Amino acid sequence: MKTSIIDFNIYGDGRVSGRQLKRLYGRAKASIIDFNIRLLILLSPGLLCFGSAGAQVSFPKMDSVLKIGKAGYRVECKNKRFDQNELDVKPIGFDNEARPVSFMVRGRVAKAEIDDLNGDGYPDLVLYVYADSNAIYGTVYAFISQANKSVTGCVLPDPMMDGKINEGYKGHDQFSLMQGYLLDKFPIYKTGDEKDQPTGGTRVILYQLVPNDSGGFKFQKVRNYDNH
Repeated sequence: MKTSIIDFNIYGDGRVSGRQLKRLYGRAKASIIDFNIRLLILLSPGLLCFGSAGAQVSFPKMDSVLKIGKAGYRVECKNKRFDQNELDVKPIGFDNEARPVSFMVRGRVAKAEIDDLNGDGYPDLVLYVYADSNAIYGTVYAFISQANKSVTGCVLPDPMMDGKINEGYKGHDQFSLMQGYLLDKFPIYKTGDEKDQPTGGTRVILYQLVPNDSGGFKFQKVRNYDNH
């Protein structure tokens, strides 16, 4: 079976290494998560916005500091070009060996959020990145604190690579955090739908950050719901 989750480890000297990881799916741990996702779908069916296919979407320069208590991250990104965009992430309040990280990403950063994604009591950073000029196809970069001594990272798996959720998927991702989980919401396109007029409702995917086989982390799909 082909692997589809790209995980990158960020070392103290700023190097980034990519590796392919096995895909693993699981079950939700709490019924309250099930309730909240269904509530989100019912209350927000019209949140998704669609522009013309040729519209160039602009993103403002990002220079943000996000903290939980005294520890967190500073995120800097010029957001000028989607094909070559330098991203700088500086840990704040970490041990001295946790150095800043700089690398090029394909895409522009729309938003940064902070939370404890793996429940270890340390702050984790997520960046919502859109890889094309029209800001249609999105992904998530996560930076996970290792006891505030170092940072490791992972990337959200591509929905197109998952046969259980890719039917009707044509981007327009909207990301959010809920109780330590990551949600990806997007419209469902039916055959013959125009690019800006999907008629299949919306789909919400719930992801959980879990350990991988290499000592790092990955996003694992927990469950998904369609709202027709």
